[in-house]
Amino acid sequence: MEVGKKFRIEKVVSETDTAAYYGSGLLEVFATPSMIALMEQSAHQLAKSFLPEYQDTVGIEVHVQHKRACPVGAKVYAESELIKVEGKALTFNVIAFDEQGEIGIGTHIRYIINPAKFMNKVS
Repeated sequence: MEVGKKFRIEKVVSETDTAAYYGSGLLEVFATPSMIALMEQSAHQLAKSFLPEYQDTVGIEVHVQHKRACPVGAKVYAESELIKVEGKALTFNVIAFDEQGEIGIGTHIRYIINPAKFMNKVS
């Protein structure tokens, strides 16, 4: 695990990414839950890139600000950077952008797990 390592993921905003679709608002704009999901996906994929196959991570904490709206059809991306490792807890800076600039910023914590053991506990 290398602090400072980054990963970027991108997508085009669709109708299923909007506040109206999620019910988190009435407008056809990139929803905060969609932005957070993109940020989490970026951090998850970064974590998976350095973990052995028998391990994965689950998100346990998110602190974000959604600074600006984006319309359907906008190209958006999220970048995560691993900033701290404390035991099994991984802390990431996460930033989301569209083609005009920053749309969201925050931190995200993921916890390293063994998927089989985790699911046994859930069942």
